[in-house]
Amino acid sequence: MARYPALIDGENGAYGVTFPDLPGIVAMGATLDEALSNAEEALSDASAEAERDGAPLESASAIEEVEVPVGSALATVPLIRPSPKRIRANLTLSEGVVEFMDHEARRRGMTRTAFVEWMARRIARAGG
Repeated sequence: MARYPALIDGENGAYGVTFPDLPGIVAMGATLDEALSNAEEALSDASAEAERDGAPLESASAIEEVEVPVGSALATVPLIRPSPKRIRANLTLSEGVVEFMDHEARRRGMTRTAFVEWMARRIARAGG
């Protein structure tokens, strides 16, 4: 999976994210988490548009090659390509983990499947 370097600037309440490799693709958010989540979505949308147009997305630069302007922070954002195809994944998890997942999913108004997908995206954004 590709991870694109992203530059974050701003302050609490107004963060912006840009991609040095992909001019014009930007995202914003009131919190860092929201800005990075929106950046992941913007990157995914750009990938889908490029695929529809038959033009591949520019390759991601190595993070070590990115110049970071003063006042900005460097992160990476995973490219999670959108797909309507669903794949069944059978998992065996500890009972305690499943109880936690179900409780958190209900608390957030999500299904178990939506919760697992949401958590995977959060970990991917964190660089995990």
